[in-house]
Amino acid sequence: MQTNLLLACVGLLLSGCVPRIEVAAPKEPITINMNVKIEHEIHIRVDKDVEALLKNQSGLF
Repeated sequence: MQTNLLLACVGLLLSGCVPRIEVAAPKEPITINMNVKIEHEIHIRVDKDVEALLKNQSGLF
């Protein structure tokens, strides 16, 4: 009988230490700023022979 009483007391003590988790929505709306500027520069160096070939045979591509 004492064991049951001891277990009940321990159970009550441990149940008081359970952490409380709360999830709440923010009061202000979430804003995402997507002002992004992307610039690309592509530099192609062509050998003089290949450049002459491309000029002479323009139907390759």
